[in-house]
Formats: sequence, C-alpha cells, structure tokens
Amino acid sequence: MKYVPHDYQSYATIRIIKDKICGMFLDCGLGKTIVTLTALDELMYDYFKVYKVLVIAPLRVAQDTWSKECEKWEHLKLLTISKILGSEKERLKALEKKTALYVINRENVEWLVKTQKWNFDMVVIDELSSFKSYSSKRFKALRKVRPLVKRVVGLTGTPAPNGLMDLWAQIYLLDMGERLGKFIGQYRNTYFEPDRRSREIIFRYKPRLGAEEQIYEKLSDICISMKACDYLKMPDRIDNRVEVSLSEAEMMLYQTLEKDMLLPFAEGDIDAVNAAALSNKLLQMANGAVYDENHQVKFIHNRKLDALEDLIEAANGKPVLIFYGYQHDKERITKQFKVQEINTSEDITKWNEGDIPIAIAHPAATGHGLNLQSGGSTIIWFSLPWSLELYQQANARLWRQGQKETVVIHHIISKGTIDEDVIKTLGVKDKSQNALLEAVKVRINQAK
Repeated sequence: MKYVPHDYQSYATIRIIKDKICGMFLDCGLGKTIVTLTALDELMYDYFKVYKVLVIAPLRVAQDTWSKECEKWEHLKLLTISKILGSEKERLKALEKKTALYVINRENVEWLVKTQKWNFDMVVIDELSSFKSYSSKRFKALRKVRPLVKRVVGLTGTPAPNGLMDLWAQIYLLDMGERLGKFIGQYRNTYFEPDRRSREIIFRYKPRLGAEEQIYEKLSDICISMKACDYLKMPDRIDNRVEVSLSEAEMMLYQTLEKDMLLPFAEGDIDAVNAAALSNKLLQMANGAVYDENHQVKFIHNRKLDALEDLIEAANGKPVLIFYGYQHDKERITKQFKVQEINTSEDITKWNEGDIPIAIAHPAATGHGLNLQSGGSTIIWFSLPWSLELYQQANARLWRQGQKETVVIHHIISKGTIDEDVIKTLGVKDKSQNALLEAVKVRINQAK
C-alpha cells in the first residue's frame, strides 16, 4: 500500500529525524507506528544515521503491531524486524538475526541488559508511560545503558496519567536528567511540596505555585503533543452514567467494611490491612462480590448485573464490549450472559467481523495497539479503574478514526460508594494531563 502522510504525520517524522531525543505524545489513531517506522527508514537508508534499533513495546504490540505495520506499506520494504519474544532460547535466536529493527516486550528489557552486550544505537519506547516508575526494574535497566544510546524516541498518548510526578522517569530516559534533574529527589524538591502527610510520612505531593508552567517550559523543546480531535474526524461520543442503588442492608455491609476495615463472615472474614487494600475491597463490593481472607468469593449484590442486563437489552442486538476489573466480575458476567473474552488475534478478527455480540475484556489486556472499531460502538464499564491511562486507552479501542457510528460509553456506578470517587478522580487526572498536552501542543501551521 502506498503511504500518503497527513501534514501532522510529516511534521512528526521530520522531528524524529531532526532531533536525537524526542517525546511524541500522540493520541490513539494518529499513526505513531507508521510515523516512527518512516523516520527509521529514512534515518537508516537515506541519512545513514542509525544502524541497529531496539523497539520496546507492550507484549501484544510487540507481537503484531510493528511487524504488520511494516509489511503493510510499500515504502518500508527494506525494513525487516526480528522479535525478541518467547522463551530465552527463542529470544537469543532472534538476537542472532542480522536485521535493522529488533522488537522486545518491556518485561524482557532487564534480561536483555543483564545478559547481552549492548549494541543498539537507537531505542524507541512504545508507551513511554509504562516506564513512569523510577523504582521499576525495567527503568533501572534502561537507565544503565542509556548513555550508550545515540537516539531515543518515546511514544505515548498518556504521559502523566496520575500527575506530573510521573514525568521524571520518562523524561530521564530521553535526556538523562538534563531538564528535570538527574535524581527523583531533586525533581520532587524543586517542583513539589507535601500535600497529604502525617508527622513523619508524606503520602502525596502537589506542584508548587508556578511549577507546572516551569515543567512544561523545560520539556517544550523535546516533547510535542497532538490530539486526534485536532487532526482527524473523530466519531461522536456519548458518555453515560448508569447509577445503581444498593439496598439498606447491602449499604450497611459496605459502610461497615469502610469504617472498620473488617467484615466478619463465618467462612472467612473480609479484611483490609491498609488503605490501598481497603480501596480494592470497596471497589469489589461496589461491583457486587468480594474476596475474603481465604480468597473465596462472597456475593453481596447483583445491582450491576441487573443494570448490565438492561444495557445489553437496550443495545437491541448491537455488539457491546464490557470491561471488567476482577476475576469474580468476569465469572458472574459469564455465568449470566453468553459472552466471549477478547484475548487472541482470532478473537479480535471475530469481533471486527461482527461475530461476537457480547465481548468481555480486561482493560489491561486491550489497552494498547488493538483496533476494535469495526466490531461495535458500545462500551460498558462494569468496573472502573483508577488508572487514567487504562481508561483512555481502553476507550480508544472503539473511539478512534474509522469508527462509523457514535460511540456510547456507559459507566455503571454504585451510588454512595467508591465508584463515585473513581469517576471524579479520572476527570481530575484528565484535566491535569490535558494541561501538559496543551503546553507542548504542535501548531502545524506555525511550525512550517
């Protein structure tokens, strides 16, 4: 197929070629893979600037997306890809192949750094935000070899899913600390101050007055953002809140656990040892079931299942995609409805061909790189995630270019529970991230 790039794609390609370090904050559907591959092709075969490239990506994206995109376009016929995936024997065999591009899943980055001599002169990190934790093994491994890399491109649509503190590790992998400091403590002390704390422990930080603008200015020369709605004809989208009410007895159980962090049962108690565990248990109870101390499921209510039944019936035969949060959510939904989980490439094909009326998926499994817009236009969130990145990426499976119908996104919310906090927090995080994206937003007309 012949590639005829949009103006924004040509601009992004030029930036990758021109800049040795580049943060590309591109919305889903803008073609970040073809943009990057086109730049790599030119850097290798027109400019002779790079010779061996490592692409780090989520597992499913590493398995399919980069190689399929490479095979799809006529101008990329010189690019060949070796996939460093599977068993150690398979990974070593892939590394022995003489090719230009090597693709590895992010979980194997530590293994690669520890066991192999580093000889990649360029690294592309697909979903840069998956390196936001400065304490993670994958970040520490890549940090170790970062001085050996001449060029780095970081791709993501969600650079700060939980706030600006997420940026330090990502930007460090681009510029080795030049803009935000060489250590997380330096970044934190410069731009943040304690927000929630006890006498000895700081639980949360907030940006100092004027810090957001300072951070945005620091990043503006190496990071660019592009939103799909500015460049593509996006389908209409309707977000719908479907509220359910727990009975007085059900709400009393919920409030007892919330207050006492313990709900006694004869067969096994439901207990929460800390605030994070309590949040997890309350989310489960809002959904209708919860694991006890023996990991057995205690059923609390069917309010969300009843709402789900109404929504499926109202879809009147149109396919729906249900996102769940816990295994017991999946089990209860599967028991009540004839559903098929989207896991494999075959499942994706069946969905896109309209052969799956009711699909179910965990947002983490469909979060990146999957095109599901041909199979339906209705999403139902049975369980809401705290993660803005998971939420946005999952919605983008259907709400993207190529979708021919209005996308309807239903959120089933148990009134008076933690569900209301989650939906509110997602809105706050989205507002914060949009401020960053707006600050480094590309104005193509001005850039020419």
